[in-house]
Amino acid sequence: MDKIRVGLIGTGGMMQGHIARALSMPNVEITALADPSADRIETTKKRNPALQDAAVFSDHIALLKSGLTDAVMIASPHTCHFGQIMDSFAHDNHVMCEKPMVCTIPHAHQIIKELESNGKTFLLAYQRHFAGYIRYIRRMIQEGHLGEVQFVSAILCQDWYRGTKGSWRQLHSLSGGGQLNDSGSHIVDSILWTTGLVVDSVAAYADNFDTEVDINSAVSLKFTSGAQGTISIIGNCPGWWEDQTYVGTKGAIYYRNGKLTHVNAVTGETSELVQFKDVGTPVENFIGAIRGKQEVQAPALCGLRVIELTEAAWQSAAKDGVPVKVTRIEV
Repeated sequence: MDKIRVGLIGTGGMMQGHIARALSMPNVEITALADPSADRIETTKKRNPALQDAAVFSDHIALLKSGLTDAVMIASPHTCHFGQIMDSFAHDNHVMCEKPMVCTIPHAHQIIKELESNGKTFLLAYQRHFAGYIRYIRRMIQEGHLGEVQFVSAILCQDWYRGTKGSWRQLHSLSGGGQLNDSGSHIVDSILWTTGLVVDSVAAYADNFDTEVDINSAVSLKFTSGAQGTISIIGNCPGWWEDQTYVGTKGAIYYRNGKLTHVNAVTGETSELVQFKDVGTPVENFIGAIRGKQEVQAPALCGLRVIELTEAAWQSAAKDGVPVKVTRIEV
């Protein structure tokens, strides 16, 4: 494929970075935009003069029926993702979708089943898969430098409660869930993708405050290997803080908001690393995969594993912390 024609489904804040990256790539043209908000489309065109001639639609079906696209990038409310992904496949388009992929386990299975037969490229916009520090952690675990992983822990602190007030993110019908399903999705994915651990059961507590969705979540994990873990998603915290810990039989890695410390339990050596080289972006990987030049770095399977854990956490929280077995079907 020479020129790739890309359509945008949703033109809100998350899409703006994807637009900039797509426009910087050779032989990629954004040909169509779909959004129910005419104001958001107008703002997007003003910010990106290269999109002045792009066709405009009020819904994604009209965009897909136009025949103007070979691929779409989706950045819409979470509960819209499944339908828009499946509709895009039905109209012969490759798909890149913002996180979370879906809000139910059956929807994840349907997407994976469809991908088995349609030959299309699908990528989730989990940018941490391209982040140097996450890839370093994953490589250390894969190469055995940490030995058998015995404990993992992650904390995400964000002013999500106040920052998303009045938006669709706090409406369950559109978001499908709160911060655990939103920015917390990145943390859940990071733990699972870096370690390769399989979750057996989840015990969780959640606080919605005065909203329809979870704001703070405290999640305990038991893995099939016997390893343990915790995930804390704190949505009413001033400022941003991200913290991850990986402990194994041969060492430990501590990531503290931009600074990584690797302790070798065998030699006693401690290394502190603060600079990591990223390896591209979701958009670059998406286009490269369509052209057959790259392997997809964040496939649909990651979306399935995230919603498996997330659904179990919601169910446990609804039962006031009673452990829930993770529903897992091998694919």
